Amino acid sequence: MNMTTIGLIRHGVTEWNTSGRAQGHSDIPLSEEGREQARRVAERIASEDEKWDLVISSDLSRARETAEAIANKLGLPAPIQDGRIREMHLGQIEGLTLDERVTQWGDNWREQEIGIETKEAVAQRGADFIEEILEEHNGKKILVVSHGGLIGLTLKHLLPEQFTETLLENTSITILKHDETKWDCSLFNCSKHLV
Repeated sequence: MNMTTIGLIRHGVTEWNTSGRAQGHSDIPLSEEGREQARRVAERIASEDEKWDLVISSDLSRARETAEAIANKLGLPAPIQDGRIREMHLGQIEGLTLDERVTQWGDNWREQEIGIETKEAVAQRGADFIEEILEEHNGKKILVVSHGGLIGLTLKHLLPEQFTETLLENTSITILKHDETKWDCSLFNCSKHLV
């Protein structure tokens, strides 16, 4: 029986993460702290016994830079970039803090028509991407560097009975395994490398 392993990693922190600004598709680079987090998660992965075959990354620079640090440390080829695993598109709220959103649209800003991608659409993008990995890289061990919203919504879609809340730390590692019949999550939101 083939076992496919997917390591899902959230990108390192950015200045917008720190200041509480919605990022979405905005291409915000890692902060110095985020680069240090990327270095630490890369060292952690390299120090473990698991041997990975490939790194795939969102095409946004915060994920790409995190993925490059990991691929370089593991001696793997440059990460393959895939726009499907970008963060949820946040429309008009990108770049705004919560206070700024409330000032502009009121407390119910989430219900406004302001161009925010639906959770269902994000989950479907993530699930389609994961299904393609199963087809193209069956039996392999693939690292995927993406975003908190995309990873969380994908987990809820694939394992709804296991995940109701999926807030993820920056550079946390989540491990999914597929044995040709079902998904199993053996590690969730682990950021022990940052302690």
